[in-house]
Amino acid sequence: MKNIITTFCLFLAFSYNGVSQTVGPKIEFQSSVVDYGEIVKGSDGIRIFTFVNSGDMPLEITKVYSSCGCTIPKKPEAPIAPGESGEIQVRYDTNRVGPIRKTITVNSNASETPIVSLKIKGTVQPSS
Repeated sequence: MKNIITTFCLFLAFSYNGVSQTVGPKIEFQSSVVDYGEIVKGSDGIRIFTFVNSGDMPLEITKVYSSCGCTIPKKPEAPIAPGESGEIQVRYDTNRVGPIRKTITVNSNASETPIVSLKIKGTVQPSS
């Protein structure tokens, strides 16, 4: 009888360890890069990064900032519930002709990746 109980307890212990559990909020971006491609000077410079909270607690985006003043990110103000999606809007100043290579940093309360780097790239061509 003792062996049966010991075997059962070991089975439960190994079964529990084999189960992956998400604890806390988790941020997963649809893509970490937005490619503007070739756009004309003065074009619409707004692009969207979409993400999902695949965790089991509300996700809060605490801070979003860019590597340059020519790129203005906008974060969601309300927490994102588990299973829900959210957006980070990025506005690039398309009056600057030349290549676009900027980084947007996202700080959140995500348990696995509290800091995420997003990239925008492309080229602004002079208007004809």
